[in-house]
Amino acid sequence: MLTLRPGCETCDTDLPANAGNAMICSFECTFCSSCAVGVLQNVCPNCGGELVRRPVRPTARAVATPASTERVYRPLTGARAQAHAALVEQYRGIDPQQR
Repeated sequence: MLTLRPGCETCDTDLPANAGNAMICSFECTFCSSCAVGVLQNVCPNCGGELVRRPVRPTARAVATPASTERVYRPLTGARAQAHAALVEQYRGIDPQQR
């Protein structure tokens, strides 16, 4: 089952299970759409993967299978920002399926 993390890893914006602006990579790293598109340029800073819209968990199923409460907050600053800039440069113009 998909882990629905409760917030953006970059800016810590709340992203509840029904958030339409949540983005994830294939490892379930979670970001708000503003960070995913603007700051991260569609490159996950953790794995270099593509960021896509996270599905919304139906409210009726959320009771039996609730979203995670574990927050992951890793601001993109210092060495982490430099490492992400290198990833963006490495993958610039390369289709996500070819990364």
